[in-house]
Amino acid sequence: MTKGWAGNRSQERIRLLAGSYLDHQALRTAVVAEVATMVPFDAFVWPLCDPVTTVGMAPRARIPCPQELPTLIRLKYLSEAGRWTELMHSQEPAASLLKATQGEPSRSPVWSGVLQRYSVRDVLSAVFADKYGCWAWLDLWRTGDSVPFTDEDTAYLGELAEVVTAGLRRSVARQFWTPREPEAAPDPATGAGAGQPGLPEQAVLTLDDDLAIAGRTASVDDWLQLLQPGPAPHDHVPAEVLNVAAQLAAREAQVDTHAAECRVYVGAGRWASLRANRMESGVSRTTPPVAVTIQACTSAARLDMFVRAFGLTPRQGELLWLTATGADTAAMADAQGVTPYTVQDQFKQLFKACGVHSRASLLAMALGTGPASSGGPSAPVPTR
Repeated sequence: MTKGWAGNRSQERIRLLAGSYLDHQALRTAVVAEVATMVPFDAFVWPLCDPVTTVGMAPRARIPCPQELPTLIRLKYLSEAGRWTELMHSQEPAASLLKATQGEPSRSPVWSGVLQRYSVRDVLSAVFADKYGCWAWLDLWRTGDSVPFTDEDTAYLGELAEVVTAGLRRSVARQFWTPREPEAAPDPATGAGAGQPGLPEQAVLTLDDDLAIAGRTASVDDWLQLLQPGPAPHDHVPAEVLNVAAQLAAREAQVDTHAAECRVYVGAGRWASLRANRMESGVSRTTPPVAVTIQACTSAARLDMFVRAFGLTPRQGELLWLTATGADTAAMADAQGVTPYTVQDQFKQLFKACGVHSRASLLAMALGTGPASSGGPSAPVPTR
């Protein structure tokens, strides 16, 4: 890759993409195509993340080993070198595998366990995170006789991180705009009746330590219609299931401490929650299986995702939570130690940030209890 005019033009094209109304699938497709013009690669993996747990979801990928997907995901989560959670805390948001391992890629479980068998020469990784959370990570692979990634390649990808992060976060915020039929308001304290009709009943899959499916409830098939399946021959299991199970393995190996769970958008303004736990076993010296639970997202979990995706301030987030509890203006003013007039002014800013005109519309959009407005591609989006 060369810097200068070509690099600047490429950066500008990506800024325009990130500021557009593309959904996250189309945005990632367009960005990775532009990146390829400056940093050639042979394969890539680009999932979104739950902003709190950093667990991957809704992946886009082109890899030479889809048949080994469970092993690839498990070992990726168990590899510390170049891990997205490590890049979140480093000075640069991008790093190559060879640099991260000081030229010894065999120190990375994912390279020694899978990548080397497919002649992967180097991996360039980047994280897309801001003060609201971690929104995605990207791996670019070079294989065969390709040269390793250079410092210029790494710098180019790192320079894109901030603007692409903002674009991805805004695309998540727009998912709350889908108009819906009115539903009964949920209980903010318990999350009961989360206003997400049409979602299947809770489903459970059990997996062994290689992430192979050991058992499943009948309702898993219903969730497969909503969640993103893996590639053949793993199209019978949602990709997110493999990710939360792999995160549990990372926690158990003390590679990472984030929770083994994630929130996933499943269309029509609805969100699901996946969580992995180790089951108890009554048989000695037998490793119990992992249970992954899939269910409708609670109201509290939706509100948290909404606050982060729209980049709300702490004050604005508190107003949203108070609105969800049914508090009136006087109670909100008392809770925040301000006057009712100040609360009204804060709501004006909150409405502007979310593109709505009333508290009812704001709550309907955040909780999925009804159409927030006639919003759509032309509706306001967060600009922070």
